[in-house]
Amino acid sequence: MNHDHRRTQLRRVVDAYFGALRSGRFDDIPFHENATLRAPLAPGGVHVPLKGRSTLMREWWTPLQPALSGLDVKIHDYYYNESLTAVVTEADVIINAFSPPVVLRVADRFTVDDEGRITEQENHFDPRDVTNPGWNTGR
Repeated sequence: MNHDHRRTQLRRVVDAYFGALRSGRFDDIPFHENATLRAPLAPGGVHVPLKGRSTLMREWWTPLQPALSGLDVKIHDYYYNESLTAVVTEADVIINAFSPPVVLRVADRFTVDDEGRITEQENHFDPRDVTNPGWNTGR
């Protein structure tokens, strides 16, 4: 696979992920059956990855559903590693379920196999923005 095709594939995978966040459709995310996820708000935090597509659905996606209503995403950029096995995406995830809305500044890393399935995902953001909305506004 040439570099341009692979970069396009990585970008499509990331866009499918963020599109699924917007639409609330877990099945649109191209997770591998044995995918792992590390996230600050996941059970166990970043040090204990969730493993397996069904676990991600049950332990990560289902609890997120209430926050996904009206969610918006603004992707700023994509950063590819040299071997083109992973991409980091810089984005703002706007959670409109809070009043006022909360903007998560994220840098999410996705490792993607040759078939275009996410095998590893690691989310980087400040969890205080959703666990204590308003903490950074002086309230």
